[in-house]
Amino acid sequence: MARGKNAVNRSKKQSGKKNKSFGNNKHYRKDKFKNKKHAIKDETKQRDFRKFHHKLNDSENSNKRRRVDEEIQRKDLTDDESSELETDDFKQLLSTFGDIVSSQKKAVESDSEDSESENDSSQNKLSSLVKDEHIDDQKLKSVDVAEEKVESQYFNVGQNLQDDSEELEEEYNDTEKEEPDDVSDPFTGHFCFDIAPELLDSVSVTPPKTQVHTENWPTLGQLIFDIPSAPVTSEKLLSKNYFPKVIIEEENVYAKSGTVPKYINDMNWSKLHVKPQISKNLSKANFSNLGVLDENNPSPLTPLQKELFSIVNSYQDLFYPERNLSNGEEVRFIYCLHAVNHVLKTRLRILHHNAKLSRKDDVPEEFRDQGLVRPKVLILVPFKDSALRVVKMIMDILIPDEKANVMNKNRFLNEFSGSELIMPKKNPKPEDYEATFTGNTDDTFRIGLTVTKKSLKLYADFYSADIIVASPLGLRVIVGAEGESGRDYDFLASIEILVLDQTELFFMQNWDHLLHILEHLHLQPRESHGTDFARVRSWAVNGWTRYYRQSMVFSSLTLPEMNSLFNKKCRNYAGKVRVINPVISGTICQVVVQLPQVFQKLQASSSLQLIEARFDYFVKKVLPQYKDSIMSHVLVFIPSYFDYVRIRNYFKREDMSFVQICEYSKENKIARARDMFFHDEAHFLLYSERFHFFNRLRIKGIRHILFYQPPTFPHFYSEMCNLMQEANQSRHSGADSNMTVTVLYSKYDVHQLAAVVGTERASRMVSSERNVHMFMTGD
Repeated sequence: MARGKNAVNRSKKQSGKKNKSFGNNKHYRKDKFKNKKHAIKDETKQRDFRKFHHKLNDSENSNKRRRVDEEIQRKDLTDDESSELETDDFKQLLSTFGDIVSSQKKAVESDSEDSESENDSSQNKLSSLVKDEHIDDQKLKSVDVAEEKVESQYFNVGQNLQDDSEELEEEYNDTEKEEPDDVSDPFTGHFCFDIAPELLDSVSVTPPKTQVHTENWPTLGQLIFDIPSAPVTSEKLLSKNYFPKVIIEEENVYAKSGTVPKYINDMNWSKLHVKPQISKNLSKANFSNLGVLDENNPSPLTPLQKELFSIVNSYQDLFYPERNLSNGEEVRFIYCLHAVNHVLKTRLRILHHNAKLSRKDDVPEEFRDQGLVRPKVLILVPFKDSALRVVKMIMDILIPDEKANVMNKNRFLNEFSGSELIMPKKNPKPEDYEATFTGNTDDTFRIGLTVTKKSLKLYADFYSADIIVASPLGLRVIVGAEGESGRDYDFLASIEILVLDQTELFFMQNWDHLLHILEHLHLQPRESHGTDFARVRSWAVNGWTRYYRQSMVFSSLTLPEMNSLFNKKCRNYAGKVRVINPVISGTICQVVVQLPQVFQKLQASSSLQLIEARFDYFVKKVLPQYKDSIMSHVLVFIPSYFDYVRIRNYFKREDMSFVQICEYSKENKIARARDMFFHDEAHFLLYSERFHFFNRLRIKGIRHILFYQPPTFPHFYSEMCNLMQEANQSRHSGADSNMTVTVLYSKYDVHQLAAVVGTERASRMVSSERNVHMFMTGD
């Protein structure tokens, strides 16, 4: 008995010392551990305690566990002594977890400016650690310390999460106040349910089975809605008054098929399901687009923005080919607002489910709220200046305060601003050129953004980022090609919103880069990247993410390549919307020079056969008319670089008198080619459209123009024709000869042709039996 008493006394002394040091933590009270009345009194509680106790790490705590088991088995242990052992044991567990989390935090804290996002990451890692050890509230009830719900969720041991405790507590409180499962919210209706098998069959076939609807809206004009159609099934569909709090095993609840969106008249952000966190900032962020507000109707959006948001907020695909210099900022504001709102809704849903899962043993089906990887929004823009505007817009919408916590802001401003092109004061460039190439025009960049409640982290790792802003070339470098080492594209697996802004510039940079990136969307990740697969949505696991992704394509013109991309790469089950408005006059009306313009039609059975048909027609029927010495100073305008190379090689084989200017020509050769062409030392000048886009030189001495194909940018047509004014002609270049313009076109060039001559004329020219059409411009 003396030995037993001595052992008990030693145990009490050690327990008292530990309780004294442990009580210094502000999250735990001393009196909580001194209260010894909460002892294990029956065998049932002892068994529960042993089950909990055996979850300790076998490798690190095997000796301690053995000693504790021996102490419990002793007959002379009192209820108070059992309580002390249990308390000591739990403190050992807390200490173990504290060491692990502390080491993880030290590894993450290498970047001093990333404290906010790092704490979120530490919280996620710690939550997964607690889950792996099978520690939940039911088992922690045997220990008094676990009665604190917030402390058990965030597990603030050793003050690892003390830096952002206030924000975490506020977000935790928000999850209790705000219920994310609002079925009237398009976000919930679109992402929280599986697609019905019949609807899946409709969107997965090529071409998709759709119903076409046409409407005319006041600002956007004519809209074409393609809504996937599916027969009515016997399974239960999602209704406005239904949300599956408890899933009925006998019935499958599927997402509703898409409908034609309704035009928004009442700008009530709450009814539009815009988060209160950002709704109060929108008027200020959009002030530059609103201008002078009407006191009687202080709408926070312009008429164009209202109609765009009516479509975007319904999570349907959108192709808007009328983005220009005047409405570009309006468009940018809408997709930035939608992207931030989407990220905040996803974040709230995850936090809300985390709070509920802390009281559950397993993950219910309705708590699947994540993708295979974290990035959800991908915004592709052509230049760094465009990315700078996007990030600034996101900052104005999310955290407009100048003192807001934006991590790595100075680094971002230094890298994405400056390096502007110097515009010449003498012979200034066209207005659209200066607007397009303003700011930093570097086209190789990528940046990840992590969104939290009160902060924005820039330069986040892609797998911890919510939004990725990049150029096609910047992502192409990372995605790489098959067989390259170090390539990575797993971060593209769960993109839910895709934005292509200024898409026409991608066509001038390298269209293949964009197609390559789109081909690597939603592929199966090669690594898990720390994903909790119990929380992954079922449709993401099934590989259906492409049918849930919303795509928005904004461009200043319509091209066959863009239509092909929108038709083949955008398969949103909610449907797609495209803006199609006729061109009234075309850019041919802007030609001020009096000259005949001849349009010659080509016949081809397919777009592939058109390549050969166009070259043969040019070489055999058009080119011989311009070989005569009288027809000097001929400029051949070639939109495609591949056609340019083919024609150049033909001219070399035929030993024809020509000079060439393309995007790869050096400055000294460009100057020499311009001089030889002006002084009639070269009969032909081969001129690529891409060079003209990036340089916009004023070529002098042009007497005849051959458009191998209608130009991609319609205003290039009038711009090149107006270069034929007499002021730009050489006195010894045969100024008395006539000037002509010849354009080769086919039915596959109808979009470019309509932009030049107008939609009505283009339709008649394509369907006409005549192959030659002539227009006369000028006075």
